[in-house]
Amino acid sequence: MTRHLRLLGALLLATATAPVPALAAEPWGLENEKVVEIEGEVVDLACAVAGDCVAGCGEGRRQLGLVTAEGRLLPLAKGLVNFANGVPDLLPYCGRKVRVDGLLIESPAMPLLFVQNLRDGADAPWRPATAFERDWKAANGGADAAEWFRADPGVKSAIAAGGVYGIPGLKPE
Repeated sequence: MTRHLRLLGALLLATATAPVPALAAEPWGLENEKVVEIEGEVVDLACAVAGDCVAGCGEGRRQLGLVTAEGRLLPLAKGLVNFANGVPDLLPYCGRKVRVDGLLIESPAMPLLFVQNLRDGADAPWRPATAFERDWKAANGGADAAEWFRADPGVKSAIAAGGVYGIPGLKPE
């Protein structure tokens, strides 16, 4: 009996101290989506595609992506915050390797990467791709960012100038 208890105790200890698996991205039900964990170098897309390179990946004013070890370019479509770009999350890693998990949309036209979590090393902790929300709250006095797109002064200004659909005079039914 004692031998069985020791064996059970060792098994429980091994289970409790086993490494926790990486975060798994949350599927969104998009057509052609695939939950992925990818490592790649953070690049400025204009630089990678057209050779139009500027310092610091454009300091947040340019679209970013990942280049995998196989040389595949994956444009970043967004981060974890609704309707927001993921550039603020990847920008600090410009020119460096990072591991992300999220969704890869395998569209026939081009792939798109939706980053949900990232880390910059195998031993680094995963962190959610929510830098846009942090930065938006800081720029807007800590306002609630749950639906930032409804409260954002820039969005309100664009709607006032071009209408809800971006076409002056065109109104929703």
